[in-house]
Amino acid sequence: MTKGLPPYVTEFRDRHGKVRLRFRRTGYPAQYLHHPVGSDEFWKEYLALKEGARIEPGANRIAPGTFDDLIAQYYRSTVWNNVPKESTKRVYRGTLERFRAKYGSRPVATMTANNVDKLMGTMRETPGAAAMLLKRLRQLFDYSILIGMRKDNPAKPVKAPKAKGDGFHTWTEDEIAAFEARHPLGTKARLALCLLLYTAQRRSDVVIMGPQHVKNGRIRVRQMKTGKELYIPVHPELAEAIVACPSGHLAFLVSERGTPFPVASFGNWFRKRCNEAGLTDCSAHGLRKAAARRMAELGMSNQLIKSITGHVTDSEVARYTRDADQVALADQAMAILARSSMSNQETGLDKNDAKLLENKG
Repeated sequence: MTKGLPPYVTEFRDRHGKVRLRFRRTGYPAQYLHHPVGSDEFWKEYLALKEGARIEPGANRIAPGTFDDLIAQYYRSTVWNNVPKESTKRVYRGTLERFRAKYGSRPVATMTANNVDKLMGTMRETPGAAAMLLKRLRQLFDYSILIGMRKDNPAKPVKAPKAKGDGFHTWTEDEIAAFEARHPLGTKARLALCLLLYTAQRRSDVVIMGPQHVKNGRIRVRQMKTGKELYIPVHPELAEAIVACPSGHLAFLVSERGTPFPVASFGNWFRKRCNEAGLTDCSAHGLRKAAARRMAELGMSNQLIKSITGHVTDSEVARYTRDADQVALADQAMAILARSSMSNQETGLDKNDAKLLENKG
């Protein structure tokens, strides 16, 4: 039998003698895992099952025409099946299930635009979550029109509350130095910082990175959110951190149990390491933004930055690089202007200046 299986996973032999893995957790659907233990595909599948939607008691007794009914039909629809990524479905499902927990028994036909607007008003302190919910409701009501539950979409005219600030705080160089001073080379916290900062990837990708992903001086990343594949050269400081803190596992970062971190658990664990360094405003995602900021300050083009971060559009990169140091960028801009002025002087004089010099001669 395989040792070190993660929680809720059991191994057994089926009636054909084949060894199989099964995920079983109270309140969750029992499912089989289909990939070898320790592989990228295994951990992605396991994390998806572990973070999946819980089965609510009485789910098989759904009143027709309610949001319970609508959402259940939506999960069986072509619209839902066309969502390309399982990780995306998991995020969408989490938003819908939180809404369903409050309004599942309510008839769909009774929800008005005013009701949706008031719901948005209750979420002013969490504008990101409000915007996500509004998007899901618009899709859900579109589907309700398709199956004849409604004739209109009450979520379309509603606006989500505006976000306060710029989202996740972008780490400054002083904050990075403070974290490094508190967590030296050889610690798991320092390795986590280097993986986040020197690959510029999301925490969902960092938690499954391991030695098997490194080849020819590059680390291979298949982004869980987008499915995009990247080959990122290993930065010298990242290489040093990996050597200084070997895990002995298929993932560079493992929990105290010796298993890869679930994404949410890693975020909480890293939050505590930040607090230990006195960095209460810093988070794992802020290091992805710091990496983009660094590249922008070095004058890299959006295309170069996208080759590391995996962003698709320039506007996405702009959201991450707007915290680039103004002083450094202004120095670059003025140096370019200065060189341009000198070049113009060397290439010739305008007619008035030439005549002036001739008269003086």
